[in-house]
Amino acid sequence: MPAKAANIRQPARKSSSAKSSPAAPALPTIRIVVADDHPVVRFGVRNMLLNEPGFEVVGEAEDGDDAITQTIELEPDILLLDLLMPRLPGLEAMRAIMTKSPRVKIVLLTSTISQQQIIEALQIGARGIILKDSVAGDLTEALRAVLGGDYWIGGERVANLLKALQELQAQAAAVPERKTYGLTPRELEVVTCIVEGCSNRDIATQFSISEETVKRHLSNVFDKTGVSTRLELALFAIAHKLVEL
Repeated sequence: MPAKAANIRQPARKSSSAKSSPAAPALPTIRIVVADDHPVVRFGVRNMLLNEPGFEVVGEAEDGDDAITQTIELEPDILLLDLLMPRLPGLEAMRAIMTKSPRVKIVLLTSTISQQQIIEALQIGARGIILKDSVAGDLTEALRAVLGGDYWIGGERVANLLKALQELQAQAAAVPERKTYGLTPRELEVVTCIVEGCSNRDIATQFSISEETVKRHLSNVFDKTGVSTRLELALFAIAHKLVEL
């Protein structure tokens, strides 16, 4: 009787489809500290960056000293720094930060800035300047420009810093700035408020600072201008065109 054919199970063939390629490594998150004395500005910037992949706000500071501490401790990739900060102005804070943490890229976030202040900021080491009234449109593009090794000045990407500085210096020389008697931008804002008849409480509320800080600003203003009363200050400011009427 013929032997039955053995039932030999053939080994399963491996699929001929190509092996799945390994997943691409995730891009590193860009870590940002936001330093501004206005809570609303910090909140707004943080919310804008929440909707942008790859950005993370890791710290917030409300004055210049706190900006230095947060930057040194957290070592962010970018510091968004308000020019007009309590306790220590933005440019002074930037000098200290560049000495202790030179790796961080600093972008100034400001309501107003003069040509001379832009030049000084860039010479200290700032990588960009963003005006607050254009932050919604410029913020992420400015940050990407700075991360890419360029600068952000006047609402646009700048690759040649030396050329930009030369142009800014020429513009500053062509338009002499008004005499400010050594007053800082924040002190000039306080002077404007005094001319408008604001009380210390009004000024403190407007700039989200304490009344003690307002008194300190006024004391500095009195010393620099040589006046001793609010009325004298208002008259001095108008006569010397410290405010725009």
